[in-house]
Amino acid sequence: MSKFKKVTALLMATTMLFGLTACSGNNNGNNGSASTNTGTKTNDGGTTTGTDEGNGVDTSKFVKISYVVLGDKPKNGQFEKVMEKVNVIMKEKINAELEWKWVEWADWQTKYNLLLASGEAIDLITIGTDWLDTWGNAQRGAFMNLDELLPKYAPETFKSIPEEDWAQSKYNGKIVLIPENDYTQWVNHGFFYRGDWAKEAGLTEPIKNWEEIGQYLQYVKDNKEGVIPWDAASGAQTWGGYVQSNTDNLELPISTGFLPVFAAKSFDEKYTVTSPIFEDTFLNYATMMKEWGDKGFWREDALNNKNDNRVALKAGLSGMDQHHTQTFSGLRVEMDREQPGSDLQMFPFARTRGTNLMELSITHGGTSVGAHSKNPERALMAYDLIRNNEEVYHLLNYGLEGVQYEIKDGKRARPAGYNEADDNFYSDFWGGRVDKFEIPSETTWDQIEETYYAEYDKIKKPYVYGQFVFDKTPVEAELTAVSQVAGELGPAITFGKAGDPAKAVEEFRNKLKTAGYDKVLAELQKQMDAYKAQMGE
Repeated sequence: MSKFKKVTALLMATTMLFGLTACSGNNNGNNGSASTNTGTKTNDGGTTTGTDEGNGVDTSKFVKISYVVLGDKPKNGQFEKVMEKVNVIMKEKINAELEWKWVEWADWQTKYNLLLASGEAIDLITIGTDWLDTWGNAQRGAFMNLDELLPKYAPETFKSIPEEDWAQSKYNGKIVLIPENDYTQWVNHGFFYRGDWAKEAGLTEPIKNWEEIGQYLQYVKDNKEGVIPWDAASGAQTWGGYVQSNTDNLELPISTGFLPVFAAKSFDEKYTVTSPIFEDTFLNYATMMKEWGDKGFWREDALNNKNDNRVALKAGLSGMDQHHTQTFSGLRVEMDREQPGSDLQMFPFARTRGTNLMELSITHGGTSVGAHSKNPERALMAYDLIRNNEEVYHLLNYGLEGVQYEIKDGKRARPAGYNEADDNFYSDFWGGRVDKFEIPSETTWDQIEETYYAEYDKIKKPYVYGQFVFDKTPVEAELTAVSQVAGELGPAITFGKAGDPAKAVEEFRNKLKTAGYDKVLAELQKQMDAYKAQMGE
């Protein structure tokens, strides 16, 4: 488990989608993702120095550099105070000022893609090939080619990333992103539930399937007055998690909107494309969700619910949450404090079968330069500082020492007098974190390695789609139509609000067929066959 000894304590924002999760960062998100991805590898290398000022780069003109991140903009003023410190260094080193631009969680997918399509002069932007449609946006010309720029303007970063990782960062043979390849994390999803209530319900062993989750939720419904078993918000989506628990399917880095439609058959048949939506799995899922909804496991108006379920969980008003292991590692500590004895547990979706837990793609997080950036050189210099200058890194990731944190026994701790509302800080920087600058936190559960990470180590498999780039050109219209169907019918099925499950599933399948499902499937399989040949298999 040495690989995971540097894992960050940053809480992740809730995101939606089996394979789209953001899955790293903001503690104020309002989504519920059911991604199947898991952990990144790490690579040693790089230095702790900032950008070389003697590289002949002209920085005489002061410029402002934008950085687009995913998350809800902080409102307590702490972020601005931190950025003042950051920009003192930016001004001194590269004569530039860094400006954060937030794409907030409400309708984030649409806003993000529209921003890239707008032609706006974006400098730096967070990317994710498995949740932010990075390859699709690259195909649409949204990002700048970086091959010639990186060695000169981001030399420390360029040297620290090995060639095999750059190979996974290319579109049409050109580097279009900088991978977050030196940061270790597990973002495989699952349900979080209260261990104390589970034991009361007779579930004394760790929960291992959805049926036992149903037993737990029924117990909460029947015995915990004033508690909603799962106060799920409108964006919560669990289909991907159900697929991981009940099939050997693997997630593919292809976005189809609210519900993932396509998957690989199994790790043994990783180049064979299938769709669990056209198998009994989807009917079983729809039936279970209808039963859960009818039993009152969530609000009647769940499709319009904007409440923060995590806040309700910590207040003892919700019995369950859903996100990934990184989030759990911090939430466990919070629950021990807010709900003593709650013994928060996680049911990782991969536990049921143990056959399809892949390590996380190194391009799950990363940074690109916008195609219309007016200052790409200085943007890369700013990025090089963020990733390789320890002071800048700690400011952007942790805030101000003495305000947001202090070091005790080698770990980050809250200073005396810290007030969450007034002093909380986050930047949602998921575009270039590195293990070498991470400071362990007392807000991370100290048993996470020996429990969940050890469990994952026994069943994990390497990520196999790092160099697969789906060219949507031949099926652009059909893929868009398929995604629209998923967005129109998916939420109602997910919350059991689509009426008779069999009829709802039949309608969904028929509309997918009409939208062009078969054409997309055939094209995807064609390109997967070519990828198999490319990989020499």
